[in-house]
Amino acid sequence: MQIVTDTGMDMFLPPELLPEVEIHLVRHTITLDGKTYFSGETVTSAELQELLLRTSSFPVTSQPSAGDFAAMYRELARTDPDILSIQMSSGLSGTLNAAKAGAEMVPEANVTIVDTKTLCAALGWQVAAAGRALKAGWSKERIVALIERIGAASESIYTLDDLKYLIHGGRISHMKGLLASLLKIRPLIGVEKVGGTYSQLGMARTFDQALQGLVDLMLKQHQPGSELRVQVLHSYHPTAAEHLVEMIDQKFKCTWMPVHLMSPALAAHTGPTMVGVAYAPLSVFADVP
Repeated sequence: MQIVTDTGMDMFLPPELLPEVEIHLVRHTITLDGKTYFSGETVTSAELQELLLRTSSFPVTSQPSAGDFAAMYRELARTDPDILSIQMSSGLSGTLNAAKAGAEMVPEANVTIVDTKTLCAALGWQVAAAGRALKAGWSKERIVALIERIGAASESIYTLDDLKYLIHGGRISHMKGLLASLLKIRPLIGVEKVGGTYSQLGMARTFDQALQGLVDLMLKQHQPGSELRVQVLHSYHPTAAEHLVEMIDQKFKCTWMPVHLMSPALAAHTGPTMVGVAYAPLSVFADVP
């Protein structure tokens, strides 16, 4: 079996947790000032944010096409027709539908498509676990059950200091976004698990209060001192990311994944001020090979 995913994923893990099988990526594209880039291939997260800081234009992202997925599935099926395709939330992108359409174009491939209802680090954790389980010889059914269990236990929340990119990209309500921008309110945003869409979980008057708000949301779900896997990602805001790490570390017993820049395909929608955190009970990973 082979594993496919997309660049709505961030998989930044310690070497000992990385899968020892190849993960095949189908890439989103980002167009800015007339030039198109492949996420993570022809533009890095840092390069994209530097470009955004030097222009008044907004980036436009495009999901992989059905043809992109079909080409990937067709190539992989030449060596192994059994494919597990683990995609970012269908509530935030048409990527999953493109994967389904692509699979229909390649009848020689046996493609199982998973809608994770999430993205970013939480998606990366699922893909990495799937890769490690595949290496250990697990069946597809058992791997899918593992992915679903990790997904159900994981949360992703974030905030940002400038809403214009989210507003422009239509990722949040234009009316609420414009109002928040005018009032200088920083939203606390999560990914809900039913539809896999963004959900506003709170608001703060200042960015520091918003960071504290993220910690408070974690405390509503987990008791102080709980053992958690935690990963802080940011779009181009390392100082805020480091501050959030310190705040979380004071409240929980954390197994830390590396702080890192998020995928360009995702950071294009947030601009440079986003900082967020993925977290889950450490126990949910206990049986991952």
